[in-house]
Amino acid sequence: MDIKKVFQLIIMAAVMMAVTSCNDGKKQKLSDALLLRDVTLIDGNGGQPQEHADILLQGDTIAAIGKNLDSSNITVIDLTGKTVLPALISDHVHIGSLKGTTNKAENYTRDNILSQLKKYQDYGVLTIFVAGSDRPYLFESSIRDSSARGLFPGARIHTAGYGFGVPAGAPPINFAMDNVYRPTDVKQISAEMDSLQQTKPEVVKIWVDDFGGQFKKMNPAIYKAVVDEAHKRSLRVMAHAYYLSDARQLVADGVDIIGHSIRDSIIDDALVQQIKAKDIVYIPTLSLDEFAYIYARRPEWINDPFFKASLEPGVYEMITSEKYQTDLKNSPAYARNIHAFETALKNLKKLYDAGVLIALGTDSGAMPLRAQGFSEHLELELMVQAGLTPLQAITVATKNAAQVLKIDNKFGTVEKGKTADLLIVDGNPANNIKDTRKIVSVYKAGKEVSKGPLK
Repeated sequence: MDIKKVFQLIIMAAVMMAVTSCNDGKKQKLSDALLLRDVTLIDGNGGQPQEHADILLQGDTIAAIGKNLDSSNITVIDLTGKTVLPALISDHVHIGSLKGTTNKAENYTRDNILSQLKKYQDYGVLTIFVAGSDRPYLFESSIRDSSARGLFPGARIHTAGYGFGVPAGAPPINFAMDNVYRPTDVKQISAEMDSLQQTKPEVVKIWVDDFGGQFKKMNPAIYKAVVDEAHKRSLRVMAHAYYLSDARQLVADGVDIIGHSIRDSIIDDALVQQIKAKDIVYIPTLSLDEFAYIYARRPEWINDPFFKASLEPGVYEMITSEKYQTDLKNSPAYARNIHAFETALKNLKKLYDAGVLIALGTDSGAMPLRAQGFSEHLELELMVQAGLTPLQAITVATKNAAQVLKIDNKFGTVEKGKTADLLIVDGNPANNIKDTRKIVSVYKAGKEVSKGPLK
C-alpha cells in the first residue's frame, strides 16, 4: 500500500473517531436531560397558565419551555392532566426545636432538623427562611452552609441567626429561645450585632409585641437602635408586630419587613402609602391566626390525611380532645383571636391592592399547632379567602418570596435558565387553590425528591 493511501486511511480513521467522540458527547450531554411532556404550566409570574407545555430539564436547570419540544435521546415523562408550578418558598418558619407536643432546646438535633426539612420538601416547600430561632449547632455543624448549596437533603435553609427580643419577655424563652439577644440598653446592641454577624444572617429579626398582654413590649429606643445598627451593616430587619401603633413606629424607624399581620385595627391609608413608598415587605402569616382559634371547632380539614401527615406525634390527639377544644373556646383570648384573624384578612387585601410586596410565610414550626408543610398550603387558601386570586396567591408564595430572599435570579419562577425546583400536582390550582395539595411529585434542582407526604 502506497504512502498516499496510508495517509488517507489515517485521516479517515481520525475523522470517524472524532464523529464517534462527538456522538458520545451528545449522548452524555442528554443523559441528564428530562422532558416533562404536556403539562399545564403556572410559571409564578402571575399570567394565565400555559396549556400543553413541555418543560426540558438539563441537569439542575430548566433548559427550555415550549410546545412539542424535541425528545430525541431524552427521557420523557407524560404529565397530561397535571399542573407544574414553582416549588413553594416560605419566608417565615422555625425548625429543629419542635418535637411531638413540645418545643425545647434539647430537640434541636441533626435528625430532627433533617426530618423537618424533608417534611417541608414532601409538601413542595423547597426553600425556607428561619426567623431568628436558630441555635449554634446549625452553624457549627455546617448544616446551614451545606443546605444553602443544596448538599443537605430537604428544603434549603435561609436564616436570621439569633433574633433580638425583650428580657423576660417576647419571644418566650421556654420556646427554645434562649439564644435570642435581649438588650437592656442601646449601648449593648452594636456588640451584639457584631456577634450576630458571625452567623452570616440574611435578615435581622426583632420581636415587637406583648403576646396578648403577657409581656412587656420592646422599648422603641431599643428596636430603633437595632434597625440602625443592622442598616450600618447592610442588613435588613424583620419585625414581629401585632399592633397598628407599633407598625406605625417601626415604619418610621426604617423597618424593612413586617413579619406578621397587623391585627388589632385596619391599617389606615396614610400608613399603607408609607409602607408602599418605602418598599417594605409584608408577610401576613394568616394560618398562624387561624390556628389560634380554629381548633375550638372542627375545621373541614381536621381529618384530611394531607393535614394529619404534617403533624408531630401526639398533636392530633391533643387538638381533637374535648378538653382542649373546650378550654380554647372558653379562653379569654378566643374572641380576640377571631377578630385578629378577620382583621388580618382585610389588611392583607388592602395592602396587596395598594401594590405592597406581599410574601408567603407561616410561622410554621414555632409551636405544635402550626404544622410544617400543611401551613404553607393553608396560607394559600387563606390568601384567596382574603380576596387574592389563586394565581396572585401562588405568585406571593413563589416569585415574591424568592425576591424577598434575593434569590429570584435562580428560584421562584419556572423559566428558562432557572433552577428546576418544581411542584407537580393533579388538577389546576389556578381554578381551585386547594389543588396545590394534590401533590404528584416534587423536583429539587431537576431531580425528583418526593411524591408528596401521602406516598
